[in-house]
Amino acid sequence: MAVTAQQVKELRERSGAGMMECKKALVECDGDLEAAIEQLRKTGLAKADKKAGRVAAEGIIALAEDGQQAVLVEINCETDFVAKDDSFRKFVGQVEQAALSFAGDHVNELLAQSAGAGTLEQARQELVAVIGENIQVRRMLRMSKQGQAVGSYVHGGRIGVLVGMTGADEAVARDVAMHIAAFSPAYIRADEVPAEVLEKEKDILIAQAADSGKPADIIEKMVSGRLRKQVDEMTLHGQPFVKDNDISVGKWLQQQGAEVTMFVRLAVGEGIEKETVDFATEVMQQVKGS
Repeated sequence: MAVTAQQVKELRERSGAGMMECKKALVECDGDLEAAIEQLRKTGLAKADKKAGRVAAEGIIALAEDGQQAVLVEINCETDFVAKDDSFRKFVGQVEQAALSFAGDHVNELLAQSAGAGTLEQARQELVAVIGENIQVRRMLRMSKQGQAVGSYVHGGRIGVLVGMTGADEAVARDVAMHIAAFSPAYIRADEVPAEVLEKEKDILIAQAADSGKPADIIEKMVSGRLRKQVDEMTLHGQPFVKDNDISVGKWLQQQGAEVTMFVRLAVGEGIEKETVDFATEVMQQVKGS
């Protein structure tokens, strides 16, 4: 049957799919708008499944918070072009809203939450169909504000931090969150560093000092001093404070009468082995929608 331009326009507005995809769906469904929407969703699911294996190491760290909690979510795509796309940003907003609507801690639970006319997972699949890239909600970390101040900070949508503190207000907690974003400590204090980590670092330092020709007792002192410095570099308390390099974070917290109880830090794509794609190829992928 003949499909009108108005029907195609309406389907595009409701589905976000391309003009030719909308026209094809309407023709196959004899002009039935609701059936065409369902057809596009099925097509979107197929595309989402097909693209699920592709590397998605770009994206956004999203922050959602209210008076009770703060949540960080990593939403990935394949290229930084898409990370700036309005449709992708709209989906990020849906993720943020859904993250506050339930008390779960698993991504699968998050994707089952309502978003528009369906679930967040359906919205993700439809976005894959529209944009043509693998889109994934990879990680979610939640922190309660009950009994503690929670500092939150997101840097450029690429790094996100939540830090829980006692004896501090949110301004102090945010300063600490900014420091953690910048210096990425692995632990809060020295006594949290596992013995096996210390032993490994010590072995490396001993091997480095072995060729110095110095007596064993001098080497031992050298290694001990360097190991203390290594521990300072990997712990929040030992690092120079980002807003005042003349004082350690530990001493600054002591001055504030505050204590860090926990922190989490997410960076976009960390731990994902990213494919090396030259700029021209990346542009062509966007043009072709592949």
